[in-house]
Amino acid sequence: MLEYYVLLRSMLRAKPPLRRCLSRCRHCRIFFLTHPRNAGRKDLGCPFGCRGVHRRQQSTRRSVEYYRGDAGKIKKAIQNGRRKAPAAPAEPAADPASPEPRPIVEHVRMVVSLWEGRRVSWEEIREMLARGVRQHRMVRRRKLEHAVAWLNENPP
Repeated sequence: MLEYYVLLRSMLRAKPPLRRCLSRCRHCRIFFLTHPRNAGRKDLGCPFGCRGVHRRQQSTRRSVEYYRGDAGKIKKAIQNGRRKAPAAPAEPAADPASPEPRPIVEHVRMVVSLWEGRRVSWEEIREMLARGVRQHRMVRRRKLEHAVAWLNENPP
């Protein structure tokens, strides 16, 4: 968490206009950058999990409230009656080549767009994350051994 705050402070020092986009999560109270159109709002949840948890809780609350009423009980009885009927053919699966982006990736895209002052595409974010997330070897070796291993993996 400390690394996150150091990075956030350095971004705000380098680009002071982003300070107005700084917001605080109403659930976990951490600071994060939000879209400029949401600047100044106090009711936002952070993109690191609180937003999704709150959305699911509210959805469950609305669903329970609905199904406890008269209209919900009738609809639930109809739905339960359909379970006894033979199953309909399954719909084709969604295209795996274009999965929906996760909320955290959307947040990264928005922050990078704010930082660079232009719209950043999903492809650019994917490439950036792929470069930054590469795993390095855990073994400590001498420089010469690294060079030999690299040459064995990538011959001239």
